[in-house]
Amino acid sequence: MSQQKTTAYWLLFVAFMVLMMAVIGAITRLTESGLSIVEWQPLIGVIPPLSDADWQDVFAQYQQTPEYQKKNFGMELDEFKLIFFWEWLHRLWGRLIGAAIALPLIVFAIRKIIPKGYGMKIFAVGCLVGLQGAMGWYMVQSGLIDRPSVSHFRLAAHLSLAFIIYGCLLWLAFDLLRGDKTPVKFCIRRHGWTALLLAAVTVVWGAFTAGLDAGLLYNTFPMMDGKFHPAGAPDILNEHGWVQFTHRWLAIATGITAIAFAFRVKSWMLAGMVTLQIGLGISTLLTQVWIPLATIHQAGAFLLIGILLYEIHGLKKLSQ
Repeated sequence: MSQQKTTAYWLLFVAFMVLMMAVIGAITRLTESGLSIVEWQPLIGVIPPLSDADWQDVFAQYQQTPEYQKKNFGMELDEFKLIFFWEWLHRLWGRLIGAAIALPLIVFAIRKIIPKGYGMKIFAVGCLVGLQGAMGWYMVQSGLIDRPSVSHFRLAAHLSLAFIIYGCLLWLAFDLLRGDKTPVKFCIRRHGWTALLLAAVTVVWGAFTAGLDAGLLYNTFPMMDGKFHPAGAPDILNEHGWVQFTHRWLAIATGITAIAFAFRVKSWMLAGMVTLQIGLGISTLLTQVWIPLATIHQAGAFLLIGILLYEIHGLKKLSQ
């Protein structure tokens, strides 16, 4: 196997791990497990509690948090173990992603397997993975002081950085695997980047919606309990109903733009994924955020972004 293919398949594997991290992260968020571990221990935190005394210790720490005192007061140890598991798995998977990019990078660099010009780019992505760990802890801290939930702004930053890492990994892999690109008019490439930008903004408001539990309100579509928009003054950053309203119509705008781009580049895979993702979003809303559907919906966002990047990457400006 050539150096380019070896490096590309490695990057695609790490990108798949990031996708799976998003699935685990979605379950962690939806089961309200993210605040169950109140310390950040990058090394010894890999080992979960092994004895009854260890479990009592971590449970006692959780009992001091606002989430336990305001939302989960009276929770039993067995219930705590379940939410602890998802947060522990989420953190463990993050560590595995770090190892999956750092260890091969060192080995490949020593053996001179990485193609010229890609070593520093991959190293930069590795730095983003490290930053993501710090961002995750920064997010968790916001729910350990005086509120029983994390800041939806920090949640959005955490999720957005995951998308950036995922996108960078895919783009570098596509660079290494793909040959000739299809020459198209500049307006078509611009159309693709516009669809990607809209998708990114939609993801941010999706994180706002999740962080505020705004999906539990107005579980009808397209109207919101018989009205086009929610009651109250429009506050698209903080007010639950307006955050959901913004997310749902950003998704529709993204869908229309992305499907139009799909038809221009003849990508039925993209058109199908956009349609599926919109259907998953509406279904998640109508079922009051049923966890399996909501988890698949978040995974679908990553798949959609990946397909969009693939289609954009395959285009080049038409020579004049």
